[in-house]
Amino acid sequence: MKILSDLSWFFKKEKKSYISGILALLGISILNLIPAKIMGNIIDSIKDKTLTPQTLVMGVGGFLLCAVMMYILRYLWRIFIFGTAFRLENELRNDLFKHFTKMSPAFYQQHRTGDLMAHATNDLKSVQAVAGQGVLQLADSVLSGVTVLLAMIFLINWKLTLVAILPMPLLILCSQALSKRLHKTFNVAQEAFSDMNNRVLENINGMKVTKTFGQEEYEVENFKGIVKDVYEKNLRVTRYDAMFDPMIIMIITLCLVLSFIMGIYLINIGDITTGNFVTFVNYIHQLTWPMMALGFMFNTMNRGLVSYERITKLLDIPEDIINHPDALNQAPQGDIHFEVNHFKYPDQEDSANLKHVSFTLNKGETLGIVGKTGSGKSSIIKLLLREYDEFDGTIEFGGIKISQYDVTQYRNAFGYVPQDPFLFSMSIADNIRFGKPDANLDAVRMAAQIADVDKDIIGFEKGYDTLIGERGVSLSGGQKQRIAMARAILMDSECLILDDALSAVDAKTEERILKNLKQLRKHKTTVIIAHRFSALQHAQNIIVLEDGQVIEHGNHKELMLRHGWYAEIFNLQEFSKENAS
Repeated sequence: MKILSDLSWFFKKEKKSYISGILALLGISILNLIPAKIMGNIIDSIKDKTLTPQTLVMGVGGFLLCAVMMYILRYLWRIFIFGTAFRLENELRNDLFKHFTKMSPAFYQQHRTGDLMAHATNDLKSVQAVAGQGVLQLADSVLSGVTVLLAMIFLINWKLTLVAILPMPLLILCSQALSKRLHKTFNVAQEAFSDMNNRVLENINGMKVTKTFGQEEYEVENFKGIVKDVYEKNLRVTRYDAMFDPMIIMIITLCLVLSFIMGIYLINIGDITTGNFVTFVNYIHQLTWPMMALGFMFNTMNRGLVSYERITKLLDIPEDIINHPDALNQAPQGDIHFEVNHFKYPDQEDSANLKHVSFTLNKGETLGIVGKTGSGKSSIIKLLLREYDEFDGTIEFGGIKISQYDVTQYRNAFGYVPQDPFLFSMSIADNIRFGKPDANLDAVRMAAQIADVDKDIIGFEKGYDTLIGERGVSLSGGQKQRIAMARAILMDSECLILDDALSAVDAKTEERILKNLKQLRKHKTTVIIAHRFSALQHAQNIIVLEDGQVIEHGNHKELMLRHGWYAEIFNLQEFSKENAS
């Protein structure tokens, strides 16, 4: 019953609803006793030849009245118990999603998307079942079981009752044994479901690659193996689950056998009447549901415990980026001073990603960052965006350490366009206004014009109301990049970061966009990572990275005069451009 203790915070908060639901169940348990007693009395009246039409009508009326009252009470307990259980699911789902939004990229490197989705679906359903079906099964098994036993003792015969319930301890022993095995197997089954969920997500996202390489048959066969593994592990759970019902039926049958033996004896010696014995047999049958509910409860509680432990394990993972108690609730402005002596990613054991990297970016200036793949360009961006706080050095924005700002306020000062932009499955206009939901269409169009994508958009049949497929599947790479850039431009952030955000557009389009940006952001700061160095000629400062260190820095003219790596690559690019033309 550990899961009930773990969820006690919710039960306390919703105690009025649960108490109301349990009272309704108690009323049903008491009403359930009446029809059997009425039937027993009628049988005794028939045997004694004392049955009158009035007695029969009253008996039938009692049946109908009990049925109507039980109908009302059953409606009420469903509202109070099941309705409240859905609130738990909603609350946990919101907590999970809120927690996901607070976690750093390191969290998503360690946890697969499919696994997180399984936690937010299957596991939440299992926990919700505890607060709904589990509470019902526990309360109903106790209330029904106790009321029936009390009726058997005080309304029929205590000796007959004692004999009839002798097999009951077997139920507890067998249920506990099955529950332990069910707990282990269900945990394994849930993990297998997470693996399958993740595989489905990967295959859907990578369907283009699968088709390009002609690996459809291989992926289908591979997926069959994963599905088979999930099937076998869930079948193992079902096998233990299926043992509950036969076990309960066997115990009830044993109770009935003992009841008949003892009942016939008591009737012969005159301790009970035939009608009372019929009532008693009815009560034995009424014990079937409490016993089955008890078995179901162990099943539900164990599934819920496994799932709740999986959910709380995620929720207990601390945030990497947190606000200090005295965090500044203001957006940063001014110059950026970056000085990092040493930085490496948390899950990385080899050499540092950045070593002794320093630069100052004055307000209104443009910084260019270039270097080979893996040289540390994106690491600088991640630190600027405060995706990681653990590093040796100092980063200041407006003369204040970035760790002293409120995280939300700090990040609102940045507009970020990655090389592989993410677009949501909604209209183009809504994608552009994502960072500024209250922006009107005129502002959206202006941002799109600066990003040189307005003509493309109005060329679509529905224009800015065109719905984008998942991850922008219906758009070209260049269109996706420019829409993402329009989204960042619309925010009018203090600092705009372009992480190779023009790699999918042609040189002339790139030139137009950069010209627009230069005019728009002449008083604001811009950081550009680019592989085409022509995009950086207007930058006041350019740093060249290699193996996480700055090997060259200066403006375009200064770097060309040094005849280093920058000048060599720039000349090669210009030569290729001339040959192409």
